[in-house]
Parts: sequence; C-alpha cells; structure tokens
Amino acid sequence: MSRFLCVVPPLTGHINPLVGVAAELNALGHRVAWVCADPALVRRLAGDGTEVFPCAGAPEGSRPPELRGPEALRFLWEWYLLPLAEAMAPGVRAAVEAFRPDVVVADQQAFAGALVAERLGVPWATSATTSAEFTDPLAGLPKVREWLEDRLAELRKAIGDPAGDADPRFSPRLVLAFSATELAVPRDTDPRNADPGSTDPGNADARDTEPYDRVRWVGPSIAARPSPSGFPWEWLDPGRSAVLVTLGTANADVGGRFLDVCRRALLDRADRVQGVIVDPGGTLDGTRADPLGGGGRAARDGKDVLIVPSVPQLALLERVDAVICHAGHNTVCEALWHGVPLVVAPIRDDQPVVAGQVVDAGAGVRVRFGRVTEQKLGAALDAVLDDPGPRAAAGRIRSAFRAAGGAPVAAAHLDELAREL
Repeated sequence: MSRFLCVVPPLTGHINPLVGVAAELNALGHRVAWVCADPALVRRLAGDGTEVFPCAGAPEGSRPPELRGPEALRFLWEWYLLPLAEAMAPGVRAAVEAFRPDVVVADQQAFAGALVAERLGVPWATSATTSAEFTDPLAGLPKVREWLEDRLAELRKAIGDPAGDADPRFSPRLVLAFSATELAVPRDTDPRNADPGSTDPGNADARDTEPYDRVRWVGPSIAARPSPSGFPWEWLDPGRSAVLVTLGTANADVGGRFLDVCRRALLDRADRVQGVIVDPGGTLDGTRADPLGGGGRAARDGKDVLIVPSVPQLALLERVDAVICHAGHNTVCEALWHGVPLVVAPIRDDQPVVAGQVVDAGAGVRVRFGRVTEQKLGAALDAVLDDPGPRAAAGRIRSAFRAAGGAPVAAAHLDELAREL
C-alpha cells in the first residue's frame, strides 16, 4: 500500500477531477489524504470521512471585472496564485511530514505542493485540471513570460529547493492531463499527426521531447458527486430542445448582463427551445418565477426558462442538447463527455484558450462575453442546435474522452509511479 497526498487550491473545479482518482486509489488499497485551505469543501466533494490537512489560503479578493487578456492573467498570478503558494507552504510541509506520502499529487495551480515536495525530496505528480498550459498561452507575450519566470524563481527560493529546476506546473515524473489530444492539442502539434521521419517535437517517434514524455492524457475524471436535490425534472419538455446556461462557480460577480442576454435569446426561441439558467448570484431575481406556474411575463419565463441557483449538472447534461458557458475547462469537458455541443463565451484566465480548443475542434461556436447581443447569441445557439457539424464533433470528442479512461486510468498511472519508486 502506498500513500498519496493531494494538494489542491480551494476551488471546486480543481478538486472534483481528483475526487474520482482518490476513490480509485482507495479501491486499489492505497491511502489518500488531502491538503487544502478549505477542508470543508474537500469533504463536501469527496466525502465526510476524507482525511484533510488544513493549510492557510490567500483570498482572491475582488478582481476588477473589466480586466481581460494579459492584465487579467497577471492579476491572477500576482494577487492569487503566488500568494496562495506562499500561504499554503507551511501547511503543506506539515502535512508531508505528518502523513509521509510516497507521492504528492499537486494541482497545477497549487505550486506549494510541487515545491515543498521538491524541497523535502518526495516524488510528485501534476494534476492538470485545465489543458491551457499545454498550448503555450504566453506565446507572443515575451514580457509576461519573463515576469512569470522571475516570479516562479523567487517562489522556489522561498519555499522550494533553490537548486531545483523543474517547472512546478509540470512534474518531471508524471503529468495527469484531464482532457484528450482530440480537444487540447492542435493537429499540427499532436505527435500522432507528424511525419514519421521528422525530428520535430511533434514526431510520434520523439515522445521523449517536452512535454509529451511525461503527459498522460486520461480524459475527464467524471465521478459521482453531491448534487442539489429538488430539480423539477418534470418541467423539461421532451418536444423542445433543452439548453443549459452556466458560468461556473466563480463568475457570479460578472455574469448579470450575459445571463440576461441568454434569457432573452432563449425566450425568442420558446416555440422550440427551453433553457435552464444557473444563477447562483441571483442577478436575475427580478424575473425569477416558479417554474411550474405564475402569471404574465413571469409565467412565460417560468414555462420556457428556468432560473435556479444550482443544478445537478452531470445528470442534466444527459438531457440537454446544447450548453452555453464561459469555457471553463470542467464545464466544457463535462459537456463534451456527454457529446453536447457548446456556445462558449470566455471571460478570463484559461477560458479563451479552452474556447479556442472547442472552436478548433468544431464542437462549438464562440461569442464575446462582454459585447454579445441577443441576436448574435441566438445565431450561435441556432448553429449548434441546427447544424449537424458541432454535434458530430462533440460526439467524436465524447468517444475520445471515454476511450482515454478517466479516473481509473489516472489512478493506474499513479499506482505505477509509486511501484517504480
């Protein structure tokens, strides 16, 4: 039996993929513990009996909603990811010394896991819950890249091994990528599509070239999870297409206008479409109605558009025909796991990269989050509902995701790593 210590930021989308992996490791007879600044969140997602070591965390604070592009990325790093690593480091070190793991599994954005493991001489693997880093998101931004490399070097001196040289985002032993190359890797850089005689890093005979030598594309880790009860399944009309609108768990502060545009576009298509809008921040409260009754405009909203604070997303994805979302990696992968095409409206961080992956794969249409009109959003929705191309592409990715193996394969790779040590 080996011991695995999962180090994660206090973010649902970064915990959920490892929940299924941890369950598989437990089934293989291994022991799994976690380190997180929000132990209650881990236990809510992974189960009440989950062993969690606490650590300090850094609040994200109020990010200016108008930030986009490089400035938004810099804000994310400077005001959240780097301070989070520094805050987590003492707790991660204490957990490693108390639990004595054989392998640390560090989320790609929980740098403390990788750097503390490096400093203490413990092997570590990377949990990459977004595939954006595999597409060089800083290409064309040399000043941002230089700034980032300098900050990571400073962080290593503070909490890691000053003599180390591994990028804390990419373990030199194992990187678990919770996606598949059919979505995440452009055809011109996918090793399987290169000329067999080429010496290019994409060559299928050159897998010892970065980053393919250590990346294992395991597909989404889809596992049972707690979900809100009371969803009115009887409200869904089998005679109309169903559309889910969601901006994830971290965008309630910026989504009001966009959700309202979605609602109006859905109502314009009420003769053939129903919409479920997830509105955790209550930005549409002024017109929220009982989905099974009411009067006037509220009745039309209640009959054709259901506005709720949360949904049982995995179960609902089995029933919908399209998803409108922010291009969050987990939402995109869960939709495509079910073969559902998307309208993507990226807001910030890795979302523009993921949105580009969806469009390049042919599985969806991209719109501008801050400027999209009701007409343009409606046209994009019509395209993914009526054009067979996006649904066919989503189906191809669904097949690739399921063939990749998900949580059981990820656990098998970790088990193999532990056996090799």
